Amino acid sequence: MTLLDVSIVNVALPSIRTGLGAGESTVQWVVAGYSLAFGILLVPAGRLGDARSRRAVFMTGVALFTVASALCGAAQGPGWLAAARVAQGLGGGMIAPQVSGFIQNLFSGAERGRAFGLFGATIGVSTAIGPMLGGVLVGLGGPDLGWRLVFYVNVPIGAVLLVLARRYLPAPEHGRRQSLDPVGVLLFAAAMFTVLLPLVQGEQSSLTSRPWWLLAVAAVLLALFALWERHWRRRGQETLVDPTLLRNSYFLSGLGLGTLYFAGFTAVFVVLTLYLQDGLGYSPLQAGLTQMPFAVGSAVSAWQAGRLVSRLGRTLVVTGLVLVVAGLLAVDLLAPVLDAGQAGWVFAPFLLLAGIGGGLVISPNVTLTLAEVDPVRAGVGGGLLQTAQRVGGAVGVAVVLAVFYAYAATHGDDLGEALSASLRATLGLVTAALVLGVVDLLRRRRSEPRPGGRAVAD
Repeated sequence: MTLLDVSIVNVALPSIRTGLGAGESTVQWVVAGYSLAFGILLVPAGRLGDARSRRAVFMTGVALFTVASALCGAAQGPGWLAAARVAQGLGGGMIAPQVSGFIQNLFSGAERGRAFGLFGATIGVSTAIGPMLGGVLVGLGGPDLGWRLVFYVNVPIGAVLLVLARRYLPAPEHGRRQSLDPVGVLLFAAAMFTVLLPLVQGEQSSLTSRPWWLLAVAAVLLALFALWERHWRRRGQETLVDPTLLRNSYFLSGLGLGTLYFAGFTAVFVVLTLYLQDGLGYSPLQAGLTQMPFAVGSAVSAWQAGRLVSRLGRTLVVTGLVLVVAGLLAVDLLAPVLDAGQAGWVFAPFLLLAGIGGGLVISPNVTLTLAEVDPVRAGVGGGLLQTAQRVGGAVGVAVVLAVFYAYAATHGDDLGEALSASLRATLGLVTAALVLGVVDLLRRRRSEPRPGGRAVAD
């Protein structure tokens, strides 16, 4: 639910604009409000789950998300819808870190890898099928009801989830209540707001219209956060972020790799949808079906990767990134020379290849990165990783979309060149993730014990 609502709403935006008479700025907040609220709450909600009850936070998030979805569907005006989307994002931000926290605590060894494999498959499929599912629902409901179905579909799912969570998720063990570090939470949340706002708000066709000055404010807030965390720790209290985690080179490598990969991965579907619908005249459903091979490949390979990650480790991630680069490079080279009748069929095998690669990246990287995190702090570790991915995705979409629109403005109706240029920007981001993965792989191999029992110096 939480991942689908990032992409599925984009398909319904034209209907929302018409149905509610919403202006451009309000429609933008339907997207931006969700992303902001989601990203801001990931780490604080992860800490709350670690310190109190992961099940309670998860169920509260599901309840809030479900009610907010119903309010979105029932919206009678653009302001109502924008406010409900913010509430929906808050619910999603509460849910997401609990998932990785539960996996980290309930499973170990090879079982944990398989669980994260299913988690990675969910991420890949949810991101890829959002446009298609949105197209189906908008088509079924028509211009008046279709966009409301995009939100109402979450309500029965959320209700069932609450029953299942109550029955199957473990209750917390009673022990010493940990500090929640409220000042640290506020400083970190404010810093994330000022980082994300310039990335999710502003004209999609331009990077210069965004409030980049807020990044200076973010730097100050993060510096204050670091000072506060040091002070709070000296008082013997648990901090929001474990400082030892930020000194762990393997965790930081996984964090950086996830950020760079999601910067490219998330943007692909945005520009591909624009190219197919605006450039080739595909319907939302046709555009979604064209991208289905990526979803299928990602789901299957992520599931298998979960079984292999304990044996192959970072090699699996590097292999996946190579496949993603190969698949996207082929689409980049072919896009300018294809017409509407060819594109869907010709792209299919290369999107399948990229999807297979993507499945080998997401879940193994999550597994390897969170292996460096104490299960007691699993919620915060997962929250940090997902926050980095959200920021990366927002950066990628902002940059890649700006490249797409810049080329579209100079090439008129031929969006093939615009897609090709934006995919090159995406390839740059994925290649940077590949370089980071290779460096981490070589470092891990150097640190492995030699046959004689001594480790090579890091």
